Amino acid sequence: MSARRLRALLVDDERLARAELRKLLGAHPEIEVVGEAQDVAEARLSLPKLAPELLFLDVQMPGGSGFDLVADVPESCRIVFVTAYSEHALRAFDVNALDYLLKPVPPVRLAETVARVLRDEPRPQPAATQLDGEDPLLVAQGGHYRVVKVKDVVCLTAARDVSELHTADGRVAAVSRSLKDWEAVLPKRQFLRIHRSTIVNVDHIEKLEPWFQAGFRVTLRGHQEPLEVSRRFASLLRDRIVS
Repeated sequence: MSARRLRALLVDDERLARAELRKLLGAHPEIEVVGEAQDVAEARLSLPKLAPELLFLDVQMPGGSGFDLVADVPESCRIVFVTAYSEHALRAFDVNALDYLLKPVPPVRLAETVARVLRDEPRPQPAATQLDGEDPLLVAQGGHYRVVKVKDVVCLTAARDVSELHTADGRVAAVSRSLKDWEAVLPKRQFLRIHRSTIVNVDHIEKLEPWFQAGFRVTLRGHQEPLEVSRRFASLLRDRIVS
């Protein structure tokens, strides 16, 4: 009996690009291409019909970005971005994205991605690159994915082996990245550690009030409970707010 093949959907507005990727995937019998879509609308209809386990998704397409499709992709379906964008432009995709491929797709690079799919292994974290407020973060939540811009992150809190990402709409998502890792890549003008277990976006601070032992508490937009600022970080926050 042959091993079960992973079902893949190709989404790209360029017919030749889809044909080339299908041809390259032909060298990998573990992957079965079950369909193609030329835009977000067509892909949105194909997802429930074809139930793919792997999505090769172009980013820039007429009538809608690949990001517009993300909310419709079940968390069980792994996403590989296929794009002509530079690696620098893709620096935020590593959060819960399986991988990305740059066009034209090198066969060796595709083979690496297929191997990661079969091992159910995410792409290794890239070297720390400073993010920008407009950069997209791909997070899994409620069985689907969603795109969050860095500037809309209100705060991050440590929670056992993961960090919790709190957004301006009041939602919380668990992300497999430590606060130390976040601290290295988040924009330093906006984000500041206020406690060993908390990083806040200072642009979302509504109120700052004195607290015990020369510390403070901050109230953030979209975050109901005030957060404690430890004495160690109080002066840093006060200087940032004043400046």
